[in-house]
This record gives sequence, C-alpha cells and structure tokens, in this order.
Amino acid sequence: MKTTTQTSRGRIVGPLLAAALAAVLAGCGADAPAGDPSSSPDTEAPGATEVAAAQARIAYTYDGGIAVLDANSLETLADIPLAGFNRLNPAGDGRHLLVSTSAGFQLLDLGAYGVPHGGHSHYYVTAPALTDHVFAAQTPGHVVVHDDQTVLFDDGSGQVTVIEADEIGDPDAPRRSYTADSPHHGVAVQLGDGVLLVTEGTAQSRSTVQAVDGAGQTLSLSDQCPGVHGEAVAAGEAVVFGCQDGVLVYRAGLFSKIASPSGPGQISALAGSEASAVVLGDYTSDPDQPVNQVSLTDTVSGQLFVVSLPEGVSYSNHSLARDDDGAALVLGADGSLHVIDPVSRAVTASYPVLPAWTAPEQWQEPRPSLTMLDGMAYITDPAARKLYVVYPKSGEIWRTVDLAHVPNEITGVSGDGGGGHDHDDDEHADD
Repeated sequence: MKTTTQTSRGRIVGPLLAAALAAVLAGCGADAPAGDPSSSPDTEAPGATEVAAAQARIAYTYDGGIAVLDANSLETLADIPLAGFNRLNPAGDGRHLLVSTSAGFQLLDLGAYGVPHGGHSHYYVTAPALTDHVFAAQTPGHVVVHDDQTVLFDDGSGQVTVIEADEIGDPDAPRRSYTADSPHHGVAVQLGDGVLLVTEGTAQSRSTVQAVDGAGQTLSLSDQCPGVHGEAVAAGEAVVFGCQDGVLVYRAGLFSKIASPSGPGQISALAGSEASAVVLGDYTSDPDQPVNQVSLTDTVSGQLFVVSLPEGVSYSNHSLARDDDGAALVLGADGSLHVIDPVSRAVTASYPVLPAWTAPEQWQEPRPSLTMLDGMAYITDPAARKLYVVYPKSGEIWRTVDLAHVPNEITGVSGDGGGGHDHDDDEHADD
C-alpha cells in the first residue's frame, strides 16, 4: 500500500476505477443528486453527501466516550461523550455499531452507507451520531452477526433477539425472540437454515449449547462444554464454542466435543473465517502464567491443535483476528503482528508494529487491540495514544495517527450498506 494507485477494498481508488465510478454517478445523477440523498426513498439521513465509493470508518472507545475516524485518512470525524464502560459491536449492516450501555444495545450511526440502486449502489456520508434507537436489555452481552442476521444476547434476562442485519436501523423491523431458561452470560447465533444455536445455564454455571428450531423447540443439544464462552463460524457453517476443557463444534446438524490435548486447556476467545474450516482461539493451560499458545480447531477433521508463539511472546483477549484469506493473526505483547497458516499451523511471519507491552490485570482496562477492516489490520497502542494501520500480508505500516484519547475497544464498518433496500430501475439497469 505505497501509492495512491493501490486500493484496499475501495479505500484508495486508482485513476481507472475512479473514472468508472464517476461514469456510474453521472448516469444516475438525475435520481440521486450529490448532496441531496433525500430524493431517494432509501436515503433517510438529512444533509448526507454522495461520494464516489464506500467510505469505511473506525470507532474506538475511551474513558468517557467514543471517537469515530475516517478509516482511510484517519481524520477524527466525531467525538461522542458517553459515560461508563462502553463496548462496541458491529451491527452487521456496514453502517452501524451496537454500543453496550446501561439501557441496552444502543445504535451508533458511523455516518457512511450505501444504497442499492438497480445493479449498483450509491454511497453517502453524514455526521456520525449516537441514535435514540435502543434494543432494551438488562445486561447487554454478546452480539453475533452471521448470514445477514444480527443476534443479541441479554445476560440479565436470557433473552435472545434476532433481526435482519440490514433492518437493524428500523425500530419497526420484525424480530425473532427466544428466552433461555435462566439468565446467564451467554451467546447465540442463527444459521442459514433458521436453526438458532444458543447457550443454556445459570449465573453460576453453564455447560450447554442447544439447537432450536423456528418454533422454539430443541432439535439437539450438548452439555459437554463447561464454562461455555464465545463462538466463531467457520467455512461450511461449522460453529465452534469455547469451553474450559476444549471446544464444542456444531456441524451438519450434530454437536461434537473436542477435548484439549493437555491439561485444562481453556478456550474462551475465538476468531473464525468463511474462507477457512479452521477456527483460531486462545489457549490457557495455566491461569497463573501469561498465555503463549493459541488453538486451531479443524472443524472438518475434528482435531484441535495447539500452536506456540515465538518464545516469550504472550497476548491478550483483544489480540486475535483473521485476514481476508483466512490466515490467523495474533497481536503479541512483543509488539509484533504474528501470522499463522491455519493449515500448516506454522508461524509464517512476525511483523514489528508497536513497542512491547504488558496486558493489565483487569480485562476492562485498555490494552493494544486488533481489528480487521477492508483487508487492513487496525492496531491500537494505548500507552502512546496511537493507531496503526498495517497491511498483514507484508507487515507494512500503511498509516499511523496520534489519538486524542487512550483507546480501549476498536471496531469499524465498511460503509457499503445500511442505507435501505434495493429498488429496481430499468433506466439504470445496465449502469
């Protein structure tokens, strides 16, 4: 990513692509003039400006608020005061985030979106804003997006809410609801066939995951996952749940337990990829020692492998991610981004990014965090108040910016959705 003729999924646009985009916009100008999206029935944001391509955006939390940045220029677009320990969750529509607040899951509009129009889309930007749209929850917990469905889990009531990701901004959109037998720190994911995988347990103990049909009836279950926490979806819609002694896999309608190869082997943080049948996870064999190993679960062979990072390198619960090709990424406490081949299970590269760091004892406290957006790795350095953008295939640090606050959680949106539904228009069908 060295010149402006290179692109990372539309963030920097070369001359030929820019010309093509300009031609498309010129052909559609009569229906959606730049700066006046209100002429389209699907562009509801007043004062929005039309742009040539999707504008990805990044948001990070800090003590007392949320900052929103342009993912390309890294310019700060908004600084939103919000008291409390705030958590960020992608809403799944390419435009919004869900912020865990005292009221529930509150919708944060990052102000960049696309509107389908015939065979193409129009793209708009507006000011980021914390909306009044809240999915009420006693204790907002996990948010899982899969197969264009966004699933919310309320730890305080055990209620699960499923909504079409593209409808997340519509307060009147239809929802599917399910309530677990008892409130607990749980998680749920809906599959393409409508089956809902949801944890069961209590505030004191949880070890069960069950598959539920559209009528709320249990199709199958497994109670072999003590301390069940976290989930990730791999290729072929195989779903992995973390356990205190390994993982639980749901694949092709069946549950199977894969035990840790040695010791307790607790797994609680997972990262999946539709490009890989292997799920990356943390791996804690001794809770009194820094974690130096990760887990790789092959959902096809049913095997769990443990991979050691370079000697002395530990990491934290904000350190795991996958790139667009499914490679496993780990942000080490040595300050390097480590790349692991999920098939060979070899550490293929270690790219220095930031100074070495030590994870704080409390999980709520800021520590370097990693998130992927449009093929790029966004890495925070709370100690220096910096944000790095790294190309994970070469380790090149594409951009760095000084932040106004100490960053904690970080995530982003592509800016290519969340503006409404497609509407047919024969006049522009070939644009």
